[in-house]
Amino acid sequence: MASKKEIVDEAFPGDVIGLYDSGNFKIGDVLTAGEVLHFKGMPSFSPEIFRYVNNDDPLKSKQFVKGLDQLMDEGVAQLFTREMDGRKIIGVVGNLQLDVIQYRLEHEYTARVSYEPTNFYKACWVTCSDKKALADFENRRGRDLARDTDGQLVFLAESPWMLKMAQENHPDVQFHFTSEF
Repeated sequence: MASKKEIVDEAFPGDVIGLYDSGNFKIGDVLTAGEVLHFKGMPSFSPEIFRYVNNDDPLKSKQFVKGLDQLMDEGVAQLFTREMDGRKIIGVVGNLQLDVIQYRLEHEYTARVSYEPTNFYKACWVTCSDKKALADFENRRGRDLARDTDGQLVFLAESPWMLKMAQENHPDVQFHFTSEF
């Protein structure tokens, strides 16, 4: 297919167009000829399995970070960075994704990684229009907060009960189970 390139003057919805991308585009991005489009984009759902990811070779830190960034941009998994200590947490739907990430980091980026179990049950994106209520939530729940790759605040609940208690104790805070809100 790559040998059959052609230049087109007109494209239609659904056409596959190849572009050189140096990391500017993500899954769900749309190019237009100037029309104003209004849509929320591709939602990210709360993962079901969470693991701390560790760089096993400190001399390969740049490769580790670059590999994680590129894999997350591809949509392989979701990456959260804990506010409290900066630890990286990978969220996936199935264990096979963890194996794929580990294999690709080692073979494509020469970065060896290992995983540590976590006790997270659910990731909830958090919003709040009341700045004081949000600051109170952040102060009280600081050890359970992280940021996703877009910088959005995420609450990492350890159990259904903990999530329910956080929702009851902070009624002004909205908990979203997808990143599309």
